[in-house]
Amino acid sequence: MLLSLGIGLSGILTYAYFALASHELGRDAYGALAVLWSVLFISVVTLYRPVEQFVSRSVATARAEGHSDAAPIRVAATIQLVLAVAFVMLAVTLRDPIENDLLSGETHLYWILLLGAPAYAVSFFARGYLAGTGRFGLYGSMLLLESTSRFAMAAAVVVGVLSGGTAISLGILLAPLMSLTVVPLVAFGGKGQGPQTTSLDPIGEEPESPVAVGTSLGRGGAFVGSAFLVMLSEQALLNAGVLVVAAGVDVAAAGLLFNVMLVARAPQVLFGSVTTSLLPSLSRHWVARSQDRGAAFRGEVTGTIKAVALFDAALIVVVAVVGPDLMRLTFGADHTYDRAGLVIVAVGLGFHLGALTLTQAQLARDRAPGAAVCWVVCAIGFVVFTAMTFFPAVRQAEVGYATAAAALSLLLYWQYREAGSKSVG
Repeated sequence: MLLSLGIGLSGILTYAYFALASHELGRDAYGALAVLWSVLFISVVTLYRPVEQFVSRSVATARAEGHSDAAPIRVAATIQLVLAVAFVMLAVTLRDPIENDLLSGETHLYWILLLGAPAYAVSFFARGYLAGTGRFGLYGSMLLLESTSRFAMAAAVVVGVLSGGTAISLGILLAPLMSLTVVPLVAFGGKGQGPQTTSLDPIGEEPESPVAVGTSLGRGGAFVGSAFLVMLSEQALLNAGVLVVAAGVDVAAAGLLFNVMLVARAPQVLFGSVTTSLLPSLSRHWVARSQDRGAAFRGEVTGTIKAVALFDAALIVVVAVVGPDLMRLTFGADHTYDRAGLVIVAVGLGFHLGALTLTQAQLARDRAPGAAVCWVVCAIGFVVFTAMTFFPAVRQAEVGYATAAAALSLLLYWQYREAGSKSVG
């Protein structure tokens, strides 16, 4: 509940940040901000969230088995450091195309990207440890600090304390830096759920953990690599349409599509409270599957999917009735919002959230590569379809998102059933 509250408020504040930015900035300036957000979050989520998931699953599994979590933490820290350094080096090397082609020549946006991404490396690592140890209050606090500080910059411009689009965009850099103020509490707070170490053997040495033995740098890298492909593919579903429209039409149309896709992004951010707690919980159920023949594992997956279906049905009704009016009220009258397009995205969201649930089940079973294949195939299909011209550019992206999400959920469900019939019990 603490995690849900933190992520729920975070989603609302993120939505409000872009609403204020949309009112304060012109169409082109807002489009550039939307592109920065898309580039940054494609980068940090695809690079760093796989490590978060690896830490979460490994720590939860180790503690469920009564072993130390030191080995997976060391492996994850090494991988995260390599990824952060690689990002900075690549961003410096590609500064000209990033700054001038993607970010419309806005130097301050480039520096926000360069400095913000490494800060997220530490933030995502801490989140993984908090999730694996069950300290969801601190996890929610990190997200709340992040979104509050970002929103505060936009609000300060609206009330006149600050001025200009630069101040609004600096909120995107301030956000991860503020979330890191929780890190000392991660290091010195309580130990969370589960045993931290096993008892010592007769000669005073801790027995070797099966988790620690399996968590070599190579095996950890394989898990993170598969999860990376999942994250990259998910960000392609959510953000690649914006980039394709920006390149093929203009940044104003990209800003319109970005606002429409917030119908999927905002609930997906809220659903993060579910997936964050779901992976370590399913991992613990999987360790104990021999006791109940996997009933708890299957029950949690099924219950989550049913909740997703009910939520999405309610969302579809809302956007069908008041969607365009709500979008104009929230983001201003610069764009015209199509009711059918909003409904299409809402339908796609239901399949998307179902796919995320099934993916957590596969990660908990250590079947990340199979899940990654499904995500990559559907993401490639989405990008190819979005670049075509069957419909106007924005509608093309909307239809592509819903179709790709539906195909993805069906593929993952097939994998889930196949793996369950062979592994459970």
